[in-house]
Amino acid sequence: MKNRILSTSIVALVGAIIGSFAMMLYASTHFANVAGPGNTPPAVSAAVIVSGTSDQDRIVSAVKRVAPSVVALNVTVNGQQLVPVDPFSQRIQRYRAQASGSGFVISRDGLIVTNAHVVRPPNGGSVSKIEVIFQNNDRVAGHVYGMNIGADVALVKVDNYAKLPPPVEIADSSKLQAGQWAIAIGEPLELKQSVAVGVVSGFNRDEVIGTENGGQEFKGLMQISTPINPGNSGGPLIDIDGRLIGVNQSTASPQAGAQGIGFAIPSNAVKEQIASLQKNPGVHQGTNVGYIGASLATVTPDLEVQLNYKGKGVAIVQVVQGTPADSAGLQPGDVIQRVNGKDVTTNTEAIDAIRAAKPGQTIALQVWSGGVKKLVNVKVTERPADAGYVPQQQQQP
Repeated sequence: MKNRILSTSIVALVGAIIGSFAMMLYASTHFANVAGPGNTPPAVSAAVIVSGTSDQDRIVSAVKRVAPSVVALNVTVNGQQLVPVDPFSQRIQRYRAQASGSGFVISRDGLIVTNAHVVRPPNGGSVSKIEVIFQNNDRVAGHVYGMNIGADVALVKVDNYAKLPPPVEIADSSKLQAGQWAIAIGEPLELKQSVAVGVVSGFNRDEVIGTENGGQEFKGLMQISTPINPGNSGGPLIDIDGRLIGVNQSTASPQAGAQGIGFAIPSNAVKEQIASLQKNPGVHQGTNVGYIGASLATVTPDLEVQLNYKGKGVAIVQVVQGTPADSAGLQPGDVIQRVNGKDVTTNTEAIDAIRAAKPGQTIALQVWSGGVKKLVNVKVTERPADAGYVPQQQQQP
């Protein structure tokens, strides 16, 4: 009996071994295309990143590619200003000031892109000198070739510079997506050739950039998290492939508690301005929106009492002397009820309707004035780029 049991066990063991071997042989011949190297099961993992193409490597490569074409701009401004000597008298004092910014080469004939506000003097002063500093420390005299104040884009030209670096390649900003890398190169706070990295945060932002005239409103800006500081203005914002996606312009006010909120002019808008300025050099206002020169406010119950007016509409709060509104006889206290036959009940509706008109066009305003309704035709002009900005409750078209 013991010998029989032992024999049965041995036969079973041998059978198991033979069966296992047969299964292994079958798997090796039938699942060769599924198994990994050495016929082991394939591992599930993310796509392999080839050595040398990590984001960090690509950012470093992009910076190396573009940096030689980035320049610093030192601008000397001559002007005059009122200096308070005591509370009862003032005197005019001449001054010379230094400003700085960044720029980048855009053509092989010496054109350099920057912000208009970098090379545009405040308070009616004049730029007496522009010094362009290249990466190799060459300092070359430059001059303003053209600028569009409304778009905040300017071209500075250097003549007969034999060592001009290659132009920066321009990308299509309409293809950008939130979250893409955004790399700024420039001269923040006069720190030579600094690099900052962030991401594209948003699109079509409308922002007011502070000026001594009260502020200038810009539309269609790109929001970025890339840290930019004074001196970065006019420098290139590039993608991970070293192509221009924008021109660094400004940051949100730190006093408002903002952090990591910067703004750049999208590359497609910059490309359009470059072509326009190359074709038509000189200084242009370039806002291309209608302007009548009146500050407007939505009629509220309080305003109804002040104006002795009952109903909806948009009140004229102030009229700028010498503007189309002034020439048409509009006065503070008048109420605009319709623009080109369409009712307007808020200042935003009225402003949008007026700004939609092309400079030179005539718009028809139905106005309530001192209890009388009348139709007033106003020929709009181009809105000055530095027309003072006022709060939402009282805007000026």
